[in-house]
Amino acid sequence: MANENPLVSVITPTFNRSDFLPESIDSVLAQTYQNFQLIIVDDGSTDTTREVVEPYLTDQRIKYFYQSNQGQSVARNKGISESSGEFICFLDSDNAWLPNKLDRSLLEFSRFPQSDIVYGDGILIDEKSAEIGKNTMKRYSGRITHHLLKDNFVSMNTTMTRRKCFDELGSFNESDRVAEDYELWLRFSTRFEFRYIPEFLSYYRVMENQISSDKKKRFSSNERLLLKFLEQYPDAVTSRQRRQGLSHFYIRKARYEISIKSFRDSIYDIARGINYYPWWQGPWRALGKLLLKR
Repeated sequence: MANENPLVSVITPTFNRSDFLPESIDSVLAQTYQNFQLIIVDDGSTDTTREVVEPYLTDQRIKYFYQSNQGQSVARNKGISESSGEFICFLDSDNAWLPNKLDRSLLEFSRFPQSDIVYGDGILIDEKSAEIGKNTMKRYSGRITHHLLKDNFVSMNTTMTRRKCFDELGSFNESDRVAEDYELWLRFSTRFEFRYIPEFLSYYRVMENQISSDKKKRFSSNERLLLKFLEQYPDAVTSRQRRQGLSHFYIRKARYEISIKSFRDSIYDIARGINYYPWWQGPWRALGKLLLKR
């Protein structure tokens, strides 16, 4: 089946995920909406990824590109540059979609044409694809920059984004190796409208060797991204929103540090949370939790 003018481009970066890649590809092929192209960018895999992909290439909607290992951001940008759809989606090679993911996203755009990015909720699965939970954190619609300062709640594999967003504000920062999607959504939030779909659209696989499972590294990367973003876009939020956002971030970080008994670091981050915005309960609850744990 060939689509000369696909409405949707699906980009799947992959690196040594041959065990899970077929499930990811099959979930795209099983979509109730079929006018798409699937672009697989192999970021230097040393396993059997090429052999796994080969049988799928009889479907002319699927394209495969190989590059030396340069990181997920570079792979995603390669996919964007090779894509032609009006809308762009990302599906990591160890994750999968529910069958109505594309249909539901396009329906949301038709209902809310002012929206530029739509996204939803995800179901957590383990290495055997068994459901282990649901990711139902608080999410928002509209101009969401001030909310994003507190946490990245935009689930990457559930998103559908208008191509114009990448054309106008660029693609992924290729120097970022952790939380690269967070930087993208922060940047896009300065100009574009987000729309949250309160439905489950994807399966997110939780594994021991995932970069995102290293919460300490993720918090460190997010902190760097946040401070850099606020320096580059000083007018994106008000002074109060900036202080509130940073306070929430440092208290989330402190709570994690308390959970791993990194008490000295948690004291430091609680103090920063209080300094930025003491007029909410978060810092004081975290302090109470710290005192009980010590």
